[in-house]
Amino acid sequence: MTDATAVRPRSQLTARSVAFVAARKPEAEALGRRLGDQVADPDALARELRNGLTELADPEYLAGQQAIAPGIGTIHGVRWPLMAAITRGFRQATWDARPAPLLFVADRLFREPHLEARWFAFGLLERTLGADPERTWQLLRRAAREAGDWITVDDLAHPYGIGIHAEPYRWAELEQLVYSPSRWERRLVGSTIATMTHGNRRTGRGPEVVEHALPLLDQLMGDAEPDVQKALAWAYRSLAPIDPVATSGALEGQADLAVATDDGNRAWVIRDALAKLDPDVAEPLRARLAGIRRRPGAPPTSAAAATAADFGGLPDPATHPEPPLA
Repeated sequence: MTDATAVRPRSQLTARSVAFVAARKPEAEALGRRLGDQVADPDALARELRNGLTELADPEYLAGQQAIAPGIGTIHGVRWPLMAAITRGFRQATWDARPAPLLFVADRLFREPHLEARWFAFGLLERTLGADPERTWQLLRRAAREAGDWITVDDLAHPYGIGIHAEPYRWAELEQLVYSPSRWERRLVGSTIATMTHGNRRTGRGPEVVEHALPLLDQLMGDAEPDVQKALAWAYRSLAPIDPVATSGALEGQADLAVATDDGNRAWVIRDALAKLDPDVAEPLRARLAGIRRRPGAPPTSAAAATAADFGGLPDPATHPEPPLA
């Protein structure tokens, strides 16, 4: 980039972004409250949100998002603190809303062209998981199938993690995704695991997360897609503080495979995860992997990819017909 934004000192960019958000935060919260008045009319709410997001958009932020997420779909370019302010205003206005109207609003927002509407809808689904999990998961699965960029996937990981913590049998949702032909669904496995380890009163961060997570990561190790590899490394880094022994053991086992097969895909993930391991474990692993690099065009070597191939490949999830929300 050679425009003024690219050469402007970071401190100036930060000051501008802080001022931009501060000046518009009251407007964003007011927009959220207005949306609360439209819950019974999803089409009207969608129009109100679209118009409000247009007013809150920042062209510099839009350019930044397009730079860090190449190929991202249509977006307004609204900064995350302003999106959070919209959500906050809406939550205040709809604290007593029943789940059904929120689900139909989310369903409608999924049909909006701009991704910010979808991201806003993810927050609604976090609210409906407890009272109406089946229909909420119907929409979550749809969001996963339609995802086409890492920002959307990593935001979707939050309601996925909350839903799995609330109903542990929902780990099966991630178990299915490891075989998906969509790299974004496979990325969602690592992103959800990483998000769950952050821990709060709704998601926890106990050893049961590690117990379920490591076998899933093991299935995906060797994935050839960089977007998936980054999420795998993020997940391992997030698991390490919870159970360093189990996480270190898993990575040591993967290092054995990487060395034996000169597997650069595995080696990259392991190296990127070492920062959270004990140096006495990390440094020998780093040394063992020296010289093992990713090769452009190298095929996947993951167990999940081999299993999917044995079935002759799975259909693209984006082509699945979408049943109506009952």
